[in-house]
Amino acid sequence: MEAIVNFDGSHASIKLVGDFTFESHRPFKEANQNVMSRPEVESLLIDFDGVEYMDSAALGMLLLLRERFGERAIKLTNTRGTVRAVLDVANFGRLFELD
Repeated sequence: MEAIVNFDGSHASIKLVGDFTFESHRPFKEANQNVMSRPEVESLLIDFDGVEYMDSAALGMLLLLRERFGERAIKLTNTRGTVRAVLDVANFGRLFELD
């Protein structure tokens, strides 16, 4: 998986491309560290448009991100199909804004 980071003032985005699995740990962590190293970032959008599959390890990575990002807003966008089903079953709509 590839994780592409962009910044726009106080907003950051991470575009995910490829399957979001345990093997995605390193690129996802590096992208998150890049975002969290900037104190001016108040919100994060994670774009799942390029993701067709995610596993339980991906859910764990998202939970860790939620914990580390604190009260700042995180939106998961372009979640559909299998990815959206996994997020819904895990009740991630209670932790993240889902689109």
